[in-house]
Amino acid sequence: MLVTIKNLQVYYGRQLALEIDRPLEINKGERIGIIGSNGAGKSTFVKTMLGLTSYKGRIQTELKPEQMAAHLQFNDYVSTMSVRHVLETLLDTSISKNSRLQELITYFEFEECLKKHYKSLSGGQKQRLTIIMVMMQDAPLTFYDEVTSGLDFETRQRLMERLLKWYEGKSNTLCIVSHYYEELELLANKLLILDQGKVIDYGEKETLFRKYCGNSIITLDAGEEHGRLTEPYRKLEAPSHLIALACRGKTEEEDIAKLLIRNNVNFKRSSSDIEIMSINAKKAYYQERGNGGVDHD
Repeated sequence: MLVTIKNLQVYYGRQLALEIDRPLEINKGERIGIIGSNGAGKSTFVKTMLGLTSYKGRIQTELKPEQMAAHLQFNDYVSTMSVRHVLETLLDTSISKNSRLQELITYFEFEECLKKHYKSLSGGQKQRLTIIMVMMQDAPLTFYDEVTSGLDFETRQRLMERLLKWYEGKSNTLCIVSHYYEELELLANKLLILDQGKVIDYGEKETLFRKYCGNSIITLDAGEEHGRLTEPYRKLEAPSHLIALACRGKTEEEDIAKLLIRNNVNFKRSSSDIEIMSINAKKAYYQERGNGGVDHD
């Protein structure tokens, strides 16, 4: 076991910002996606794990602070020297003498950025700079907090593909905060779902999907006609522009697909939709506690 968290509470003044009221374990080699809306407690979780906030409760780990690395959401560096000198100064090494640093610079196609100043870098290049420094630590536990926030779709895709490939087959444990569900579909095998500082659920991605959505789901555009057509089938909570149908098994999935095909309705089948799964996890959580209201787009 890499980390065990028990009865954790983090307060900002009198406000309870994060509460983990049941044991939460992080194991070696796991890829944990941390999801939730603004104010859910995602960044608070990361900062608490790094020892940057005070808390009540217990975080049990044999890791020392220097054995954890983090890419935080907001980073800034001095602009009076070249990026090469920023890297060498902060990492206390020389690029020409450090083969690992050379490998990372090449891997992220960062060679042409070394002579620039930080303020001249694009958003994606700034993110790559910090990622290189984080990866240089080769930490057993690494946090990535909104690593692709503010980047365009193609830049995000390229960055995620490189992250995925770099860590493939490695034993490093990653905790990835992101509001882009497609990124977590690629990177995460476990999910920590937070809302208003509470742990909605935590577990294997596939297990959580089956728990809240069934064997698979079929989604189609929302509308009165599509709503009437699919009336016999169980509908899940979903973004307002979609209808999401829960399929308990292969037979039900095939029946729904045949119905939609006969009526010329476009649809999508999925067995790992993190967004719809998390919406329904929150609904179940609050229903159990006597509050059935769940906000979603």
